[in-house]
Amino acid sequence: MAPDLLVLSASNGDNLALSQRFAGAARARGMRADVLDLTDLSLPLYNPRTHAEAGLPAEVGPLSQALGAAPRWVICAPEYNGSLPPVLTSAIAWLSVQGEGFRSLFNGRPIAIATHSGGPGVEVLAVLRIQLAHLGAHVVGRQLSCSRQNPAKDSSIDDIVHRLQRMEPIQP
Repeated sequence: MAPDLLVLSASNGDNLALSQRFAGAARARGMRADVLDLTDLSLPLYNPRTHAEAGLPAEVGPLSQALGAAPRWVICAPEYNGSLPPVLTSAIAWLSVQGEGFRSLFNGRPIAIATHSGGPGVEVLAVLRIQLAHLGAHVVGRQLSCSRQNPAKDSSIDDIVHRLQRMEPIQP
């Protein structure tokens, strides 16, 4: 059975732990929740030459299906040099070249964004919000930024999950 909430982690460290906390908060609210660790995928860095020569990697189809099956997402991504982590950028790029219908993964989808970064993570959240809005997603107004010096509060995570839960879901 598909989850009510899919939590994507764009790192295998602190953002993966944050992703697991979001999934736990969703389960406490009676939702089915899964975590998808993008670092577990064997997606190569997107390169148009690679795409032209080798086509789509086999992992793109299952990734697209997992994303499409979940009506709501949370994306937990660290800030890399003032922007998105390469694993997330590359995954979105590969999804975008799979065909004309790729935007259906994003159009109208309720998505929350969060970061555990070395600094405040303001840039990654801003860039991610802009990109997701461009793709047609309904990005939750409240976002979460945390660090070792400023740990995430359970009440903040629960509030964001609750906001997602109240949003009209995408029908898989």
